[in-house]
Amino acid sequence: MYRTIVQLFDERVKENPSAYIQMGKNEKGAFIPKTLIQLQEESRAIAAYLRSHGVKRGDNIGIISDNRPEWLAADLGILALGCADVPRGRDAMPYEVKHILSVTDAAVAFAENKDQCDKILSLRADLPTLKMIILIEGEEESRDGVDVVRYCDAVNEGIQLLDNGMRSDIEHQIALGGEDETATIIFTSGTTGLPKGVMLTHRNMIYQLGEIDKIIDFKPGWKWLSVLPVWHSFERIIQYVAIYERSILAYSKPIGKIMLTDLVRINPELMCSVPRIWETVKAGVNQMLKQKKPFEQKAFAFFLAAAKKYRKAEDMVFGLNPRFSRTPAVFEKIVGFIPYVFLGLIYKIGDKMAFRQIKEKFGTSFIAGISGGGSMPKDVDEFFNAIGVKLLNGYGMTETAPVIGVQTYPRSERGFMHPFLGTELRVVSTEDGHILKPGEKGELLVRGPQIMKGYYKDPERTARIIDKEGFLHTGDLAILDIHGEFSIVGRVKDTIVLSGGENIEPVPIEAALQESEYIETAVVVGQDEKYLGALIVLAEKNVERYLKDNRIPYVSRSGLSEMEEVRLLIASEIAAHVSRDKGFKAFEQISRFVLLDESFQVGRELSAKQEVKRAEIQKLYKDKIESIFR
Repeated sequence: MYRTIVQLFDERVKENPSAYIQMGKNEKGAFIPKTLIQLQEESRAIAAYLRSHGVKRGDNIGIISDNRPEWLAADLGILALGCADVPRGRDAMPYEVKHILSVTDAAVAFAENKDQCDKILSLRADLPTLKMIILIEGEEESRDGVDVVRYCDAVNEGIQLLDNGMRSDIEHQIALGGEDETATIIFTSGTTGLPKGVMLTHRNMIYQLGEIDKIIDFKPGWKWLSVLPVWHSFERIIQYVAIYERSILAYSKPIGKIMLTDLVRINPELMCSVPRIWETVKAGVNQMLKQKKPFEQKAFAFFLAAAKKYRKAEDMVFGLNPRFSRTPAVFEKIVGFIPYVFLGLIYKIGDKMAFRQIKEKFGTSFIAGISGGGSMPKDVDEFFNAIGVKLLNGYGMTETAPVIGVQTYPRSERGFMHPFLGTELRVVSTEDGHILKPGEKGELLVRGPQIMKGYYKDPERTARIIDKEGFLHTGDLAILDIHGEFSIVGRVKDTIVLSGGENIEPVPIEAALQESEYIETAVVVGQDEKYLGALIVLAEKNVERYLKDNRIPYVSRSGLSEMEEVRLLIASEIAAHVSRDKGFKAFEQISRFVLLDESFQVGRELSAKQEVKRAEIQKLYKDKIESIFR
């Protein structure tokens, strides 16, 4: 029975060594498959090479790379020796790379390409323990006392070492592996301050594999389109899910054109993503509809509206609405039955005439997208649910390796997630910590086998987030239903308190604002002020189209935010999307705003998970925010 990820992997290799596990692109962009036995030999070769250069059990090895086939091979090679990898993406800033490699005393680091290699070498003075860089792609010369070795050369030398007697030593190291060994130290993407090193064990991650299997009925040979940064815990666990479930990983990019092309080429059953990707896909569909004839646009709008009502009726009939008391739901089922039957006919017509061509963009085998790294905006969730593209919301943190719960497939209560068996949840008051009842909003606390070992070399921070009972304080606001399922409704620290004492959650307001086709991103501000304001990033292409359609002259895209016509457009959109009619209270409405021309960037305003870094935004746009409240 396996205790580590590598031992699990070896079991899968023994079962069917010729089964495919990966599909990566070659220089010409063609997908090339790799079998389990090929991946095993490559990872063993990496382990042998590292072993021959003095790497020993308990060492920390850096990996500065985005998702690609070599990443998993390097990971398995590192884990085979009882070491921990310290991963980060290639968009990491130099100060982040310096922090994670110096704090963990890494002697060896993998670099995806020459740029990453040069980035690491430029920090040499601050990395006294660094002795070697293994360069996955490209070439670079050794310098400053650091050996730079090409990945392919390391693999070739490792194979020779295996053939010359080291294989038995590597197998012995694998057999020594235990479930409580640290498998990885993932430094959080850092929406505030320097990232913290989250120590995750083999047990943390292996526990989740069997639980995910109970929530989604996997079939061997299913393909995953891998688009998220693999250094992050969400995509990382999917690498291991693919091994556990005998699936295939196809590596792509979270870039609209590339991802949509690869969806058709690979024809996957599953894809993991963050909400922003689905927002982008929805925006692309809307943009495509703008090119259609007026009749076709109206027909799509009619079928979409009918489909949304049909799905709501379906939820009533099948009891998929969240429940906070044990009163019978028979009346709800009766009320939903007639529209469910009647609208079902319209839905079938709409599916054939309007929705099918959208779904074909995901391939013919697509079953579900699993979304994590933030709550799915309601309008995006409703849109894809209506047209028949299944999105399963997942929730977790790096500190929980990362999954706490996922919507079940094919049935789950709308907007709620099912916690893993063995995971305990509490929702407590943010004021005095008492346990709340179903339907009451408070901070979510979690206890279970996926909870991290702690923050690396930081026991004080560890003690602040994990209490004496072993519950991790997530910092997220949640509500529970009577079945123990949960929904995330905001962040404790994101709560804005106005000078009048009103407590406001900015996320629902921002999601409502971003339903506008003219608003790319919105950030609500107003802590300790009399009213709320907002920073608005324009959806420039759509704003330009609006100006052209209305024959309003403009000089350039860079000057859109200065135009009075654009300000009036955005003011009307804000009023339409955040109003009493939409369920927002008077103090939740936006009184003033500032327009921004440039999109937010990962590593600047956005974390690697594409979450808004509020503290950073407060610093970057300090003057603009102050101008809102003058």
